[in-house]
Amino acid sequence: SLFRHLKYATRTEMSVYDDCLTQSNNNADVLLQCITDSLQAGQVSNSSNVNDWFFIFAAALVFFMQAGFAMLCAGSVRMKNVQNTMLKNLLDTCGAALAFFSVGYAFAFGGQDTIQGNTFIGTQNFFMYNIPSYSFWVFQFAFAATAATIVAGTLAERCQMAAYLCYSICLTGFVYPVVAHAAWSNNGFLSAYNPSPLWGTGMIDFAGSGVVHTVGGTTAIIATFVLGPRKGRFYDSRGNPLPKPTPFPGHSVALQMLGTFILWFGWYGFNPGSALTISSPTVDNGKVASLCAVTTTLSAATGCVTALISKLLWEERQMGEAKFDLSAAMNGALSGLVAITSGCAVVQPWAAVVIGMFAGWCYLGGSSLLIKLRLDDAVDAIPVHLVNGLWGVLATGLYADPNLIENAYGRSNHAGLFYEFGRGRFDATLLAAQFVGLLFILGWVCILFFPFFILLNYLGWFRADSLEELVGLDISYHGGRALNTETGERQYEYVEAFRKRQGLRRRNRLRHHASNRQEATNGNTEAETAIGETERNTEVDSFHEDEISVNEWVA
Repeated sequence: SLFRHLKYATRTEMSVYDDCLTQSNNNADVLLQCITDSLQAGQVSNSSNVNDWFFIFAAALVFFMQAGFAMLCAGSVRMKNVQNTMLKNLLDTCGAALAFFSVGYAFAFGGQDTIQGNTFIGTQNFFMYNIPSYSFWVFQFAFAATAATIVAGTLAERCQMAAYLCYSICLTGFVYPVVAHAAWSNNGFLSAYNPSPLWGTGMIDFAGSGVVHTVGGTTAIIATFVLGPRKGRFYDSRGNPLPKPTPFPGHSVALQMLGTFILWFGWYGFNPGSALTISSPTVDNGKVASLCAVTTTLSAATGCVTALISKLLWEERQMGEAKFDLSAAMNGALSGLVAITSGCAVVQPWAAVVIGMFAGWCYLGGSSLLIKLRLDDAVDAIPVHLVNGLWGVLATGLYADPNLIENAYGRSNHAGLFYEFGRGRFDATLLAAQFVGLLFILGWVCILFFPFFILLNYLGWFRADSLEELVGLDISYHGGRALNTETGERQYEYVEAFRKRQGLRRRNRLRHHASNRQEATNGNTEAETAIGETERNTEVDSFHEDEISVNEWVA
């Protein structure tokens, strides 16, 4: 195989030589210049093809994380909501694809260059018109879809279908692209890739602890605040606070574990793929990507062990009984992955261990705080993505190595705070830039999504009906069978009440349409109209009496 490759290379070189010999007219200097230019052009073309393949491969790994989110969500909800959760994860991805195709990419990276200076938003390449790289679009779409999917698990079991599609389009079409433009575009005011970055350093968010995870986590906490908790989680049927929250365990720990491993696997595209190129004559991006893979692994492993052991010791002190919590271990690993995402290319392996350790503690603290605030997060996405997204961005401002910053960004005038102490000076410039970036992300998402979700709630498009939530969104939205997930006959009684109400509504709607058609075709006389109106009023009154009786029984 190697011999054939060498033969092919020799034939290619001979072809270049023959072409240049024809063009040189036996002039040696022209011949050598022609050969050099031709071989360099071929090298650039090969390098571009390798980078495109690197983008596609990394994008495939990141997109496979959607399967991880789906499995994690499916295992974390009750059996009666599995179908609905799966469809919502799918709708997130589809809505993200269409929004990012039409306007999202253009707002994030459209028309970026190194000449026009800072811009708030991109203004070119709408609907992928004149897009410079298809592979880059696929890679960035996978990131946008990840930001949207973070919210799906938080709102599980109580959110309407239309709301998912609305927020995913809004998030990936406008909210996320503006943040991505600010932090990653050559013209973003926070971007470390900007020729004139903020305070000479810019915000270092290599793979998206802030851009992806903080955006998704902030959206999730706003949404669950407006939406409210699941029925019976923190309040009884009369709305009185429960002395102790009711646990709603998921139906399959195996699916949760499968989702966790898929997400960890996909992170090897998320972080190393953010090197953006793997074949460059000037930058050793292969080494950068390799470091990303190492720090990603160490932070995830440390976060898992830290969360597991810390919760074990805490519960042993509080209750006198040691218990290994698998959920804490899984979410601790995911927290370590989120936290290292910002600085995976600029921190040493030992620093990744430290970041992962604090990530495990941040997850445990954030999860406990959510319960105290009575914010219902079905999959603990908020402490994993929001809390550790914040920690990851700030940790980069503490532990970024100047030599690694030089390798990844081509400058190292400002390093992490602890390394600046080693240089004998107090220079918190990078940490301040990280803090400003987080303030921008939090402010931008809150300003847009608070009124957005309040409007959805006001219009009645956000929260599912109470009876639909009780019987499960599978049967109310997808016609699935009633599954005996509750003790006794209670679940089946709710289902029968739901079906009776649906039948009453359907019967009333059909009679109303039939009466309208009869009036239009027969041209009812005044007396006939009065009689028909009396009959319809009687039917409507009968319907309302039946519906009131059903609602009173459910209450």
